[in-house]
Amino acid sequence: MMKVVQCWDDGVNDDIRLIEILRKHEAKASFNLNPATHGDVREGWFSEKWNKKIDRLARSELESVYEGFTIANHSMSHPFPLKIPLDDWRREVIDARKILQDWFQDPIHGFVYPYGHHDPATADVVREAGHVYARTTLNATPCYPPADPMMFHADCHFHHPEFWERYSAAKASDCGVFYFWGHSFEICTEEQWQEFDSQIARITQDSDVVWAELPELFL
Repeated sequence: MMKVVQCWDDGVNDDIRLIEILRKHEAKASFNLNPATHGDVREGWFSEKWNKKIDRLARSELESVYEGFTIANHSMSHPFPLKIPLDDWRREVIDARKILQDWFQDPIHGFVYPYGHHDPATADVVREAGHVYARTTLNATPCYPPADPMMFHADCHFHHPEFWERYSAAKASDCGVFYFWGHSFEICTEEQWQEFDSQIARITQDSDVVWAELPELFL
């Protein structure tokens, strides 16, 4: 039985609709948050790339939006990890984990590198802060077990053109895990939302797999 795990970055408004789909199909997921980006009201920006307004959720919305889902650390303010002093990076990691644990009253086991940037020194900081895994933006099939849990490469992004080929390859590898990730703001049209609904439904309906929580792989 293959475990399927997924995670979503940045805590944005489109997570609300995405979560409706996940609940509909009883899918598990982890959401990776940056505490410093969630203020008293929603704040965001207009993305030329995605041709839409993207808002970070307000602090007061977080517990209700993400109820029943796993929360992971994405750093305090989403900096480029390799472009700031290591001591600043350490504060980004440690402070964010503490705040998220205070907010959600649950242990924070997972981490995701902003922009996917990492090296051995930044990874050691994440490890020392108490996380059991840290996701990059690199692809690897099979993805599990990683050589170093602090450099955990997913199988692919949810929009990857070879998503189902990698899904099948993960099954064939007998590694026992298929891992995908994304940002909900990358779903831009009604057609794409329907495609995502079908994607999640297909996984749920696959009798050879089960949805799983990311921390379960390492605890």
